[in-house]
Amino acid sequence: MSTIAEIELPAKEFALRTALERTSNAEFDVVRVAAHDSDHVMPYLWVSADDMDALDSALREDRSVEELTLIEDLDDERLYRMHWVDQIHVVIHILVEEQATILNLHGKDDRWRLRILFPDRNSLSATYDFCQDTGLSIDVRNIYEISDTRHGLYGLTEEQHETLMMALEGGYYDVPRGSTADDLADNLSISHQAVSERLRRGHRSLVKNALAVSPNDGRS
Repeated sequence: MSTIAEIELPAKEFALRTALERTSNAEFDVVRVAAHDSDHVMPYLWVSADDMDALDSALREDRSVEELTLIEDLDDERLYRMHWVDQIHVVIHILVEEQATILNLHGKDDRWRLRILFPDRNSLSATYDFCQDTGLSIDVRNIYEISDTRHGLYGLTEEQHETLMMALEGGYYDVPRGSTADDLADNLSISHQAVSERLRRGHRSLVKNALAVSPNDGRS
């Protein structure tokens, strides 16, 4: 069964180390990454910082980066395409050796956070062993299996998925609302508080697993 793992790596052991160290409040959000061979990977990533020009200079001087191309400039953030050619062994292993998919990859301060879809638990174990053998400081923060339904991909429990879908179909998210939390509670035969907790935790899981990588596990 497919397995999703959330892991952390120190920035000093990963690509863009120099750019993160040299730029105030630098933040990297990779939206796509592919490995074409064993020597480099090509990510597309959004970047932001207090000084965008200083960040651009730091990226161009970072030895892990080649063929830097600015795709979009939105003033407060920029989209780049680049080649990573240094400190990328774990990414190559994940994408090429384990045939896994990196769902999210986020760098900020002194950490990189990755959310990875592995074909099975053995692939995750092999990646952990690879990091241990090569001296990488991997920190596995969360692991869960993909269920037979799609909601497992986003870390939702069956109860959270049921409540969110009922809320959507009942017009809970419409303006004006077509149903209330009390209506949901009655239909599900649970308390108002239980509905509120399911909605809150379900929303958190959707945001965390669809839009961001978080080191904390908020599932219930």
